[in-house]
Amino acid sequence: MARRTTNFVFLIFGFLIFLNILAWIVVYDLSQPRFLEVNFFDVGQGDAIFIETPQRHQILIDGGPTSAILEKLGKEMPFWDRSIDLIILTHPEHDHLAGLIEVLKRYKVENILWTGIKRDTPEYNEWLKLITTEGAKIFIAESGQKIIVSKNIFKVLYPFENLEGKVIKNSNDTSIVIKLVFGENSFLFTGDISKSAEKKILNEKIDIDSDVLKVAHHGSKTSSANEFIEKVSPKIAVILAGKDNRYGHPHQKVLETLAKHDITILRTDQSGDIKIFSDGNNFKVID
Repeated sequence: MARRTTNFVFLIFGFLIFLNILAWIVVYDLSQPRFLEVNFFDVGQGDAIFIETPQRHQILIDGGPTSAILEKLGKEMPFWDRSIDLIILTHPEHDHLAGLIEVLKRYKVENILWTGIKRDTPEYNEWLKLITTEGAKIFIAESGQKIIVSKNIFKVLYPFENLEGKVIKNSNDTSIVIKLVFGENSFLFTGDISKSAEKKILNEKIDIDSDVLKVAHHGSKTSSANEFIEKVSPKIAVILAGKDNRYGHPHQKVLETLAKHDITILRTDQSGDIKIFSDGNNFKVID
């Protein structure tokens, strides 16, 4: 009986030592530099992109059309983390804006970047009310701006002018186009711009060359001109679109343009969430 008790005590003692070692391993792991993570969320027919830097700064570009973004964030962020460093609203259309309203209700947001254009919809009015009461620092996007987060640089490439207060009925071509540079790797996020806006960007001879392209407007035929794709020359193109959406996105012509340039195509309607890790030199895709 004494031997059994002794063995039991040693078993408990050994288990406690194991837990202690495990705790130290976790602490050590959290102290190490991490990869840049770019998550392209499958939120149906809409855009939602969550970025976490190696220093654990969190950036959310658009929020999709529903509250589905909350579940996605819950899987990527620790349960105790209720803050986001930066929200970027590319343009205030339902499929980019609606989810952000839910995020603002549940998370503390430190900074917001958007165009400041005016719309006349209940959703837009709710957005305005929430960003006013949130207390976040508000920045109006304009080409030439840089947001530096440690070694990560976000470059605003478009729009070319300050649009704050302007009434815009169709805001697709006011979308913020932003390039993320991390070491030797780069990502280009294009909102819902059309070929017309793509041409304006090309005419300005802006450096849009990027490793990863978020294809504009869910792969619509109104976007992704051959000349634009050729200039970006991405290795990977990510299309955010809902399964069996009524718009027929992505359009076959866009897929053919991307394939013609030997670009790897990733689609949320086929693969679900898509995650890309980068160490600043190389990147790896998990879908």
